[in-house]
Amino acid sequence: MLSDLPVPTDPRVLVDYRTADDAGVYRLSDDTALVQTVDFFTPVVDDPYAFGQIAAANALSDVYAMGGRPLTALAIAAFPVRDFDQADIVAVFRGGLDKLTEAGVPLLGGHTVQDAEVKFGYAVTGIVHPGRLLANAGARPGDVLVLTKPIGTGVISTAIKHDRAPADVTDAAVRVMTRLNRAASEALLAGPPEAVHACTDVTGFGLVGHATEVAVASGLTLHIDVAAVPLIEGALGLARANRPGGGATNLAHFGPQVREPAVLDDCLRALIYDPQTSGGLLVAVAPASLALVLGALGERGESGVVIGEAAPPEPGVRIVLR
Repeated sequence: MLSDLPVPTDPRVLVDYRTADDAGVYRLSDDTALVQTVDFFTPVVDDPYAFGQIAAANALSDVYAMGGRPLTALAIAAFPVRDFDQADIVAVFRGGLDKLTEAGVPLLGGHTVQDAEVKFGYAVTGIVHPGRLLANAGARPGDVLVLTKPIGTGVISTAIKHDRAPADVTDAAVRVMTRLNRAASEALLAGPPEAVHACTDVTGFGLVGHATEVAVASGLTLHIDVAAVPLIEGALGLARANRPGGGATNLAHFGPQVREPAVLDDCLRALIYDPQTSGGLLVAVAPASLALVLGALGERGESGVVIGEAAPPEPGVRIVLR
């Protein structure tokens, strides 16, 4: 969409839209750079308070994925002028504010407009040391791929919309989506700079889509062990009858660059293309630092699941599923 626009020429711009990264980064000094992002979307759950929490965690995640520390937030909201309970609007904002407070991020203000469909999110500003910046470029052949959250929120959200999601599955998905990526990001920075070569968070383009962005930005092919990918409990059982439109779009867009095994369960395929909300971090870790990174995640109560590795590039293939 932005390919025809002039590219930034300011040398202080360290990361912009050209690499499809999670946030933009602008150098202020030798030891400080701004990290800026904006993200908003329509409700993925029925509970307005939980929706506000999810929206905040999702927006903050872009800064955490860059190795940054979020500093401030501005709310972005759209609500119908009629037939929408004022108490629900308050609950959405309250959920978001409580999650920002948990992250230690003050809300400075925001902007609200009238719209036929509810939309909510935040613009977040953070900081990062330029020498500890994590980007989706930089993965190297031999790197181990680690995922910090299970996937399946798109399928489960679709099931929620059609009243087909059991309460325990809904609760599990909400726990995943409201969990901040702060501790996981801190774990990645606990070791030396050479421990982690690339990082992104898994959101709307799904696991395959965001892995493809890492592969393209890094000039590699990523191999993913589908059976190793962690799933939210109950997601697989809902995948056959509850597929979001974004999953089909992701398959159509990224699928031509993916090599699949001879046999791949259709529901598993749907889940690895499933658009996520407030998903985990996908990390390319130096093999020698894998134990260090997994240990740092565990010490902070975070999971880290090895799901594949980076390999030299193959012509026309960005992702190899096995």
